[in-house]
Amino acid sequence: MSQPISHIGLEHLDDLALGAVFLATGGGGDPYVPKLITAEAIKTFGPVPLVTAESLADDAFVVPVGSVGAPTVSLELLPSVEDAAKTLTAFEKFVGRKIDAVASFEIGGGNSFIPICAAAARGLPVVDGDGMGRALPEAQMMSYPIGGVKPTPALAYDYAGNQATFETDTTETYERHIRAFSMAAGGMITAAEHSMTGRQLKDTIIPGTVSFSVKLGQLLREKRGQAPSLEKPLAELFSTSIYGECRMLYTGKVIDKTTRIIGGYDIGEATIEDFDSKQDNLLVNIKNEYLLARQGERVRASVPDLITIVDYETGTPINAERLRYGQRVAVFATGCPEFYRSEAAMKVVAPRCFGFDFDYVPLEEL
Repeated sequence: MSQPISHIGLEHLDDLALGAVFLATGGGGDPYVPKLITAEAIKTFGPVPLVTAESLADDAFVVPVGSVGAPTVSLELLPSVEDAAKTLTAFEKFVGRKIDAVASFEIGGGNSFIPICAAAARGLPVVDGDGMGRALPEAQMMSYPIGGVKPTPALAYDYAGNQATFETDTTETYERHIRAFSMAAGGMITAAEHSMTGRQLKDTIIPGTVSFSVKLGQLLREKRGQAPSLEKPLAELFSTSIYGECRMLYTGKVIDKTTRIIGGYDIGEATIEDFDSKQDNLLVNIKNEYLLARQGERVRASVPDLITIVDYETGTPINAERLRYGQRVAVFATGCPEFYRSEAAMKVVAPRCFGFDFDYVPLEEL
């Protein structure tokens, strides 16, 4: 399990899907179809080299690629094997530069596979890391722009092969424009954005998250069973990672869940009732991702720390769009990477940025 991973092959995909959905905190899109198309790409073109940011030249040209839209739509508007690779090819033509490596927006469900699928078809390496260390709903919340990387030039590609290009002054403006295009194109698109040098990547990426997802997925598969039995092995795995603490917050049954697509996001909440009805219900707020878990007035965990809901019987993590009334679940909370506790990051990912009326308190202090 401690062997470093030098490539992503067919043998890694199931574990990557499991681990990435755990880290995705409910968002990032369902991994099922992206995993299938990535498997097809690897069968056709071979395994994808997985490289560290540090191994790239400072002047390397690195381009993050992924899906943008409401995760619910990803269950219906399915990606094709070619979409991500065509997005990269169109982006190269647009900027007049050859891409040296592909990176991820977020280590989140389906969005963990899009860069690998694109890299396989284009014969490029994928960087072991991502721009969030989890999934978050908006572009300006990525570590790349927080670290000063410009969002544009950017290019988006929809399911019908239509392209749109973007030049904006700020990432917040870019987020509004890309979201509007996504809604106009049926709710889900593929985008290449936040292109950067190898030097910028080294300074801004959340490192090692692809290989860590594989390791996490392997643990979830090998220890598959009721959620309480996972608490100790998960705590041990996370304690030596960039995340730190991982703990189980709550177990119970989903008694209510409502989400609507508003402004290109899945927005809503879920209510979980304790199995024994001895404690207050747990309310989880959703904006693509699980952002806040609270019991009554008591905050149990909040963004940017990670909130993950798993199936109680198997420990399998559940994407927000797959959460249903009547499911028996456990809720875990995990610390966020140190980068996201910085002053610069807090300006875009603190609870108040999502409309919650309280300041961020780290998980280990709650």
